[in-house]
Amino acid sequence: MVTDELQSNLESFIQTRIGAEFELAAISDSDGHAGLTFLFETRVKGTQASAGRYVLKIPPKGVARRGNTDVYRQAPLLRALRAADLPVPKVPWADADETAFGVPFIVMERLPGQTYFVWDPLPSFERTPRAAEPLWRQAVEVLPRFHQFDWQTHLANWQAPEPLLEQITRWQRIYRQAPEPRWAEQAAVVEALLLASMPTSAPIGLYHGDYQPGNVLYDAGKLTGVIDWEISGIGDSLLDIGWLMMSADQANWVDSWRSIYPPSVAEIRDIYERGMGHTYAELPWYQAFAGFRLASIGCLNVKLHRRGQRHDPIWENMGLCLSAMFERAREILVSR
Repeated sequence: MVTDELQSNLESFIQTRIGAEFELAAISDSDGHAGLTFLFETRVKGTQASAGRYVLKIPPKGVARRGNTDVYRQAPLLRALRAADLPVPKVPWADADETAFGVPFIVMERLPGQTYFVWDPLPSFERTPRAAEPLWRQAVEVLPRFHQFDWQTHLANWQAPEPLLEQITRWQRIYRQAPEPRWAEQAAVVEALLLASMPTSAPIGLYHGDYQPGNVLYDAGKLTGVIDWEISGIGDSLLDIGWLMMSADQANWVDSWRSIYPPSVAEIRDIYERGMGHTYAELPWYQAFAGFRLASIGCLNVKLHRRGQRHDPIWENMGLCLSAMFERAREILVSR
């Protein structure tokens, strides 16, 4: 929510950091994942013409700065990716201190386009295979460029690689909060299968963490940027392609809530492996892990929504799919 304090702080920020000849033209809430995300525009004083369009990200006050609430950690990442000519927003201003907004912040330039929320795209997107499938393909095609990024040179001190074992076991305390006991039972079965068949030779690199067309901007059908890097990290980079494959797999969804016209899982895998110049026998495992992760997240978010602690109607629809997601993950793992 845009508060008087935030608007006042932003007006001061524009004067001192962007330029005294500019003023705030507009500000609105966005739908950022972690923390708070706002869209704002500046204009030259005395005119109505937009001078700049930006995104402000700040964490909630009073929340520990770690993981997805450590908003500032995105600044060195995005700057390094941008310097490598990868399609991410430019970050002209960012501070770890709390002088400007009472919390750390980053300000990014807004890229053109809109995200393609795969289960319920905005009306501006045509819901046909001819229009939708190329959006998915573009997201797959650019992913190898991120995974081939030389993080050891350009992000050497950003984050230590996270062991895959920790990536798996962290979800136990989440799925155990499921409002329906059956979901937690299914999750425990899948977790045991994942632990028993962990890959040992996957590439280590940068991963986005929630890589799917809902975090990709498209303008006139063309990919313009990859956004929302809150849960990115260094680790098994195949996490991202597994997440894309899971999102496209129609076995995870129900008729009333399913991804809109993705290419086949086999095609997504083929595009990625050709882009990497390598085949990965472990990819089905990562697809199953992605389903386990999303369903585990759903166990908590459905509970919070049903109790009125965090109202989000999307989880009413996702809740219809959680049992299917756990079962699909199980099927993949037992068939490997």
